[in-house]
Amino acid sequence: MTENATPPLSWEQLRRLPVLDWHPVSQLRLPATEVERAAFPAIDVHNHLGRWLSDGEWMIEDPDALIAIMDACGVETIVNLDGMWGEEVTANVERYDRAYPGRFLTFCQLDWAELASDDGVERLRASLDDSATRGARGVKVWKNLGLTIRDSDGALILPDDPRVIAVLQHAGSLGLPVLIHTADPKAFFEPLDAHNERIDELMQMKEWWFGDRSVHPSFDRLMLTHRRLVEACPGTRFIGAHVGGAAEDLYLVEALLDDCPNYTVDIGGRMAELGRQPRRFTRLLERHPDRVLFGTDIYPASAEQFRLHFRFLETRDEAFEYAPGEPVPPQGRWTVSALGLPADVLERVYRTNALRVLGL
Repeated sequence: MTENATPPLSWEQLRRLPVLDWHPVSQLRLPATEVERAAFPAIDVHNHLGRWLSDGEWMIEDPDALIAIMDACGVETIVNLDGMWGEEVTANVERYDRAYPGRFLTFCQLDWAELASDDGVERLRASLDDSATRGARGVKVWKNLGLTIRDSDGALILPDDPRVIAVLQHAGSLGLPVLIHTADPKAFFEPLDAHNERIDELMQMKEWWFGDRSVHPSFDRLMLTHRRLVEACPGTRFIGAHVGGAAEDLYLVEALLDDCPNYTVDIGGRMAELGRQPRRFTRLLERHPDRVLFGTDIYPASAEQFRLHFRFLETRDEAFEYAPGEPVPPQGRWTVSALGLPADVLERVYRTNALRVLGL
């Protein structure tokens, strides 16, 4: 045993080793391909630059530094999903969109709690009108619609509620695409037991567990309401965040892409899921090359994270970490393999599809 080496555990200690203390080191010897810049100018349709997720502080302290990262990595434009509504839209648009023309697009959000009032639809339509006037280029719908937003009688308001449909039909009439995050990973809706593959993550974020059916709908119910909303708004362009919220079930995603030409998906935050089924996801891309958009959901954005995504999309590397430096991979104890997409598909995923959906 070398100096400073950890002494070996006894068989009995190993038998009782807590899962949280198990950090296996892969012994595979594999190539690691570095991709400094995206093969084509990239549009990141899923990112957070505002104050919504950072306790009132700007996610990006120095926008000039972010521009330098984007230039170095070949990222042409980032969609900022943190515009919220009212003056916050203006603050984000002025800080990013107007200060750096062509490099940022701010999406607004909606205060869905307004639907508990009798004139809620009219209020939210007016909010959309106001946000568009302030410079919002799209709408972000978060997962609280369906999980926590409640009506005046205490019932959850689901994505296929007629009032939600009316509001998002109006978004379509304004030419605003809607990026919608429905539900969460399937395991977050499963029992907390020895079979749940996201226990590591849920142990850190207990509020992300939605498995109590007396409080939250099932994953399948939420995905059904997601589909019904998209079907009811054929004039609205939808981006299903996080591979439509169902990266674990690409058959479900593919069925919605088959049936609804107004529907697309982004890959933000789901490398861990897609990277353990690269051939299956590649088949979806072969079938719908115009309906998948590049997104990262990395915040604050960094060159290292952008380049990890480029490696995932462009190379044929196998069994690499999707969260380098993390002692326990946050979304599951596995590695990922890259997609190795051909140039024509890469260009669509990185840029062309987003140009169409965003109306650029």
